[in-house]
Amino acid sequence: MSAKIIDGKAFAATVREKVAGHVARLKADHGITPGLAVVLVGEDPASQVYVRNKGKQTIEVGMASVEHKLDAGTSEADLLALIAELNADPAIHGILVQLPLPGHLNSDLVINSIDPAKDVDGFHISNVGLLGTGQKSMVPCTPLGCLMMLRDHHGSLSGLNAVVIGRSNIVGKPMAQLLLGESCTVTIAHSRTRDIEAVCRQADILVAAVGRPEMVTADWIKPGATVIDVGINRVPNGEKHKLVGDVDFASAVEVAGAITPVPGGVGPMTIACLLANTVTAACRANGLDEPEGLTA
Repeated sequence: MSAKIIDGKAFAATVREKVAGHVARLKADHGITPGLAVVLVGEDPASQVYVRNKGKQTIEVGMASVEHKLDAGTSEADLLALIAELNADPAIHGILVQLPLPGHLNSDLVINSIDPAKDVDGFHISNVGLLGTGQKSMVPCTPLGCLMMLRDHHGSLSGLNAVVIGRSNIVGKPMAQLLLGESCTVTIAHSRTRDIEAVCRQADILVAAVGRPEMVTADWIKPGATVIDVGINRVPNGEKHKLVGDVDFASAVEVAGAITPVPGGVGPMTIACLLANTVTAACRANGLDEPEGLTA
């Protein structure tokens, strides 16, 4: 019996619909248009594609999209000055600095200069601390998207064993915090974990976020488990490349109860959750009720 495929593309479309509905109500009832500012430094081709997609989807849901494209040689002082301007601008509710930044810029310094209330990526140290202590925060987009899909599939996650493979600040750690918040029993596995296969086989929920193509095979997966594959890896495929996840989908789909594909799983949820975070930030900034179903 093969697993249920969790369609991230379709789910992201429903999230964007909800966001668009909230945006329309904010405009009609309060005269507020949520605004998202995206800052891109340099010419990284993947980043350019991301920024273009973010801008397009921001406008589609009725929000204001502001893009600042800066030269690769932009000084730290100039970048920090721009962020200070955006922090002070009441029409901007979300600020996102596209990573990676050119080598001469200190990413931590730049991220931590963003007003935490406008940090829609959820990377500011204040938001990390708030998430870790179970308080209201901005939650990183990819883990938030994973959580939404898990809630949709399972209903309650309380008491389930969850294993997160990967300990990055962007996915692994915040994912573990969110699952703890849902009363899961959480294990973080990584490159030094002993007998990682046996650890993963205990999981009712297995989240793979390690960046190694097709590392997780069927024999790592407990029969019937839910597998969330965060990996996006480009691997050679004849003359071209193809995208694969951190999970060997072909074998895993025969064992898992439910699984996200790559592409079309977690990926589309990331931008949808960025839009959701921007609406949430706009509501909080104006003392309005937060949108239901779009937050952690």
